[in-house]
Amino acid sequence: MATNRKYLLSQRPDGTPDRETFELVEEDVPEPGPGEALVKTLYLSVDPYMRGRMRDAESYAEPWDVGDPLRAAVVGEVVESNGTEFENGRLVVGNLEWADYATAPGSVLQPVNPDHAPISTALGALGMPGRTAYFGTREVAEPKAGDTFVVSGAAGAVGSVAGQIAKKSGARVVGFAGSDEKVEFLESECGFDVGINYKATDDYGAALDSAAPDGVDVYFDNVGGEITDAVFSKLNVDARVAVCGQIALYNEESVPMGPRKLGKLIESRARVQGFLVGDFSPRFEQATKQLAEWVAADELAYRETVTEGLENAPDAFLGLFEGENIGKQLVKVGERSE
Repeated sequence: MATNRKYLLSQRPDGTPDRETFELVEEDVPEPGPGEALVKTLYLSVDPYMRGRMRDAESYAEPWDVGDPLRAAVVGEVVESNGTEFENGRLVVGNLEWADYATAPGSVLQPVNPDHAPISTALGALGMPGRTAYFGTREVAEPKAGDTFVVSGAAGAVGSVAGQIAKKSGARVVGFAGSDEKVEFLESECGFDVGINYKATDDYGAALDSAAPDGVDVYFDNVGGEITDAVFSKLNVDARVAVCGQIALYNEESVPMGPRKLGKLIESRARVQGFLVGDFSPRFEQATKQLAEWVAADELAYRETVTEGLENAPDAFLGLFEGENIGKQLVKVGERSE
């Protein structure tokens, strides 16, 4: 069997990670122990939350030690099973190493149904990002007919789905994204009412006045920073804010701004709630079923930005912080066996 390539955390980054953060090593392909499967990586996910795992600090995700293998959600093919329920050739998804091959207990792997949609969607629209959008919108943000729903990071894997779910609730949907191409995706494919290219906008508040003249009832925050400052100043009475991510701050060694806009919450009596998709894990199947039905019916648009080759996985990850992706950022690593 081929040599196995695997990425390790080479060093803790100061500020924005770079290629020196990652070390690619080669080793023998591992053998599965009792109750384990050997999985060939087909698609590898990279996600912004992984930046937090590179810090030596407590967070909701356990940090990696220097020298540890990096891990991510993977869609793969079982090539050897040692007492698991999965036969060779079965497609699975799980949190595995950034590697060509990885072993995992069968208990942490989930089957992937290729009849639902392309198997890559198990890492995007039908996977963790889709479920995050589903529960964050329906259970935390709670948009209703007539609301104005604003989402930052709107052209990403979570934001694009969140906006479409809000639209299904009868809300007017406004999305912040980082290019004209992304705005076109939001308005033409995702059905957003207005997209705002924040990189071409000098005054976020003025842009919101135009896009949301009646104020903001719901804010789904993936970004933080100056966009969130601007949205907070436009919150209506009884507004809801779902805090999903803060990618604008992930590479900062110290938070560059304080909670300057919290005073607005007194006036608006807004509710601000952070959440983790894992909070809803007992109901993941419910979300995946509904998302799959929408995709099959062409009622939910999604995009994938695919980087070819495990050797380019660091570039795919770093590109997240430059806004290079539209929709879900994936790395295609291997091909399925015939």
